[in-house]
Amino acid sequence: MRKVWVAGAAAVGLGLSFVMLLVVGVYIVAGNLVNGTGSGRVGLAKGAVPAAYKTIVAQWGNLCPAINPALLAAQLYQESGWDPKVVSGADARGIAQFIPGTWATHGIDGNGDGKRDIWDPNDAIPSAASYDCELAKYVKDVPGDVSDNMLAAYNAGAYRVIKAGGVPAIRETQNYVKTIRTLEKSFAAPVSRVDPSRQAAGAIYFAQKKLGTPYLWGGDGTADQGGRFDCSGLTKAAYESVGVTLPRVANDQYNAGAHPDRDELLPGDLVFFSDDLTDSRAIRHVGIYVGGGYMIDAPRSGAVIRFDPIDTPDYFGATRVTEDGAKALPTTV
Repeated sequence: MRKVWVAGAAAVGLGLSFVMLLVVGVYIVAGNLVNGTGSGRVGLAKGAVPAAYKTIVAQWGNLCPAINPALLAAQLYQESGWDPKVVSGADARGIAQFIPGTWATHGIDGNGDGKRDIWDPNDAIPSAASYDCELAKYVKDVPGDVSDNMLAAYNAGAYRVIKAGGVPAIRETQNYVKTIRTLEKSFAAPVSRVDPSRQAAGAIYFAQKKLGTPYLWGGDGTADQGGRFDCSGLTKAAYESVGVTLPRVANDQYNAGAHPDRDELLPGDLVFFSDDLTDSRAIRHVGIYVGGGYMIDAPRSGAVIRFDPIDTPDYFGATRVTEDGAKALPTTV
């Protein structure tokens, strides 16, 4: 059980002053950070891929230069939300969402058991990587980024990419490429400092005004709910106040941006907690980091929105929310 950091009106008043300093300080710190995520071999962010699939994604994500584990993970998350049993309205099946006709020509026996099973992630994930690499070969001579062209070919077909001389001017295809490349950042382990969030200060300002508000399971802060929140309802509302729309559930909010290390946290980062530190889909709590090892969160029934420490055994990791990262999240997950 987390302990309340401050109690009483005087302590809350001091807490508000502390937060307001951080609201200003976040911009000062941001100006001193190095931009970009660097280059080099791409690893997977801690827990971003469910433990059951992490090894196979890491292995097959390096099948060819056009893909990497984070990009492959982003595709799978976008397609199925890691659900190996999902079926789309177009009869796309399984974790990699292959249509049976495409599977018949491009599905492979990834685990070497003598069967090509569209429902088995051990076949479907390798097949997705193999198909990506095959498409990359088709468009290898097309101008532009080979991974962008490969993704465009996945969505619109290699012929259209070749004919257009790059990503074709098809809104659905352009959005698909942008979405996957943005989500890729959420699944990649950062190799250098992560850019600060432009909206962080406003999100903190919203959250600190809610200190002392009683918790409500499923609360979104609406009038009929008495302005009460649960943990992910608070973080969603805080970022919505600055124009960033997050998913409702904490484990989906984890994919709304890149993941800074513990010693690189900045005010405004979302911080997550789980009983399974190997799987982001098991995340059960989220708060907004305010600095000094503390967050503002809506902890549980019977409690109020308050300051809590983040350095607990169930600390999972953090996300630096970006507008593009939030927009890239699939609405069906």
